[in-house]
Amino acid sequence: MGEAPIMEPFRAKVVEPIPFTTRAQRERSLERAHHNLFNLRAEEVTIDLLTDSGTGALSAAQLAAAMLGDESYAGARSFHRFRQVVGDLTSYPHVLPVHQGRAAERILFSTLLGPGQITLGNTHFDTTRANVELAGGQARDLPCREAADLDSPHPFKGDIDVDALHRTLTGPDGPRVAAVVMTLTSNGMGGQPVSMANLAGTARLCRAHGVPLFLDAARFAENAWLVTRNEPGYRDHSPREVAEQAFRLADGCTASMKKDGLVNTGGFLGLRDPDLAQRCELLLVATEGFPTYGGLAGRDLDMLAQGLLEVTDPDYLRSRAGMTAYLAQLAREAGVSVVEPPGVHAVYLNAGRLLPHIPPHRFPGHALACALYLEGGIRGVECGSLYLGKEDEHGNPLVSAPWELLRLAIPRRVYSQSHIEHVGRTLARIARNTDRLPGYRITEQAPLLRHFKSALEPVPVHTDGFGARTESTAQPSPQPHPTTPVAPHQDAPTASR
Repeated sequence: MGEAPIMEPFRAKVVEPIPFTTRAQRERSLERAHHNLFNLRAEEVTIDLLTDSGTGALSAAQLAAAMLGDESYAGARSFHRFRQVVGDLTSYPHVLPVHQGRAAERILFSTLLGPGQITLGNTHFDTTRANVELAGGQARDLPCREAADLDSPHPFKGDIDVDALHRTLTGPDGPRVAAVVMTLTSNGMGGQPVSMANLAGTARLCRAHGVPLFLDAARFAENAWLVTRNEPGYRDHSPREVAEQAFRLADGCTASMKKDGLVNTGGFLGLRDPDLAQRCELLLVATEGFPTYGGLAGRDLDMLAQGLLEVTDPDYLRSRAGMTAYLAQLAREAGVSVVEPPGVHAVYLNAGRLLPHIPPHRFPGHALACALYLEGGIRGVECGSLYLGKEDEHGNPLVSAPWELLRLAIPRRVYSQSHIEHVGRTLARIARNTDRLPGYRITEQAPLLRHFKSALEPVPVHTDGFGARTESTAQPSPQPHPTTPVAPHQDAPTASR
């Protein structure tokens, strides 16, 4: 087994039981959820790696700060503390609290964009793209060339392609570009970081063309940590110093603080332009709340302020990155390729490589997600053609994702080494019997962000003697299985063992 992660720089004071379920129970749960892991109840999941957003553990200092929360509707002490902490970190004079990051995106893009305008980015995340499109705009991704090689050890595959950015800004679509959005780290690109050199070059281009630069700063501290580890000239900097420099290069940011704010809810919109800030504030008041609470309780603002002071601690970031690296190593040892190099918040499994018999329009990433749940009670999320693709009314592919991935996002300060090892053992069992896994077809979907609520059903996929894929309309015959509960300290039982 791989090298153990670095010891956590904290100890547990409160614990919560996790559910152990049987294979039969998980089969019934997945069928009831229409084979969409978002539809599972939390008590049906043993290890939940669906997202790192809002799923972390609070510190004792954060809980203590909550007790000081001022719940005044206007002008609460909690807001002024929050604004001071955010201002010191980002240098933005205008800070608007919101209940989560997508609210900041909605407010910004509804105010900034008009029909037909364009945002350019390294890779827009799903809610960012949706809010751009809902405002009548178009989101275009310009990832760097190195991002196309999932196996490359290049340390900054979250960079934007600066040459492509320059060509777009100087080309016929240049006047339509309303903003550039840099996501730190690039969640849609495998959790890959953005270098400070790339961010600085992007900022210079934006200034030269009069285009505002915004950060999607949900994981700003994790991006800063990777900069200190891998970018020459920054290895003697602290993560806090790198983060401050990154914010100062941009004209503003949207930020879901359910990630690197270390809280369960909350976010903010930070801006330099006073006119834009005033217009955004009007929409904030109408849809989120008064500008000194923005849809959050005073205790939430206090916990968020404390979380922003804790998140750039090098010992915390070193431990978190070590946990992710350990899971990536366990996956490799199981024979499952991952997006290299692993970032900090998640490990992205290359499901397309592991399941070559399942074509993109039958969603190999989702197939692996369902197998991981059925085998070990582990929930992840597909980042492939279910997330990015399109099909015609008959289910035939129109657009496929460039890669078929499964993201395993690690909640902050929640799981232990033995939990991660349970994930590794489960992956190893699945990897020994991949040809038995079915693909999936969509039976019902929404027109936007379909992966959240789609209903699916399994489709057995076979390979004929000539290597061509064929589909069977018959359902796979049920395999006998034991009903022993899955526990993180033992191998989960499986009929294939």
